[in-house]
Amino acid sequence: MNVRRISLAIAEALCAMLILSAIPAHAMQKKDPEVGGAAMFPTKNIVQNAVNSKDHTTLVAAVKAAGLVETLEGPGPFTVFAPTNEAFDKLPAGTVQTLLKPENKSQLVKILTYHVVAGHLSTRDLMKQIKAGNGKAMLKTVSGDMLTATMEHGKIMLTDEKGDMATITIANVYQSNGVIQVINTVLLPN
Repeated sequence: MNVRRISLAIAEALCAMLILSAIPAHAMQKKDPEVGGAAMFPTKNIVQNAVNSKDHTTLVAAVKAAGLVETLEGPGPFTVFAPTNEAFDKLPAGTVQTLLKPENKSQLVKILTYHVVAGHLSTRDLMKQIKAGNGKAMLKTVSGDMLTATMEHGKIMLTDEKGDMATITIANVYQSNGVIQVINTVLLPN
């Protein structure tokens, strides 16, 4: 009787190990990092999570004004380099208000899609690309423009086409349709 219980316990443990080995590592995390004081849930899409972050109210307003909500709620996968409100505050005074006007929608769409890369890029993926590129990874954005990813002091940096740099400050916020990498500067295409 004791041998049977031990055998059953071993069989259950082996089954559990097999099941866990089939689950992607990011799905086994207890939860994603909090962003803007809000829990981010890997079962929700990019927009569903972003609207809850108090640090991304400007980004959410811009996504709505640009008409990109439906796209970012789509299946993806997308990697979104998400600037915080503080990042938008670094822009010259009045820039955000000007971009949110209907007549500037095409420019706003260009800037926002410059922060999106098709596919699912974790920081681990980015580091592999940087290493493979001898210290640089070239990322083609949804806008059709390029970002350059590098490592500096153990952090992943993104450089836009104008030479401005952003740092990934909160990494690997997994979504049902991709991943958010929170950044501290708004990136601008040429």
